[in-house]
Amino acid sequence: MHHFTVPTMTCGGCAKSVTKALLNADPQARIETNPAAGEVKIDSTLAASALLEVLGEAGYPARHN
Repeated sequence: MHHFTVPTMTCGGCAKSVTKALLNADPQARIETNPAAGEVKIDSTLAASALLEVLGEAGYPARHN
């Protein structure tokens, strides 16, 4: 399970965009978003670096915790 801080994910719409981008990269990923805290947890076979790249390309730069 990867845990990321995504400061620009501040609402439900943002969370949907983040989820959609991550599922496009890994359709089997399990994703939990918390827009109020700006956090996302991702259970994926992809490396953290790949997930960070996906988030950045979607307009949601993140950092791995």
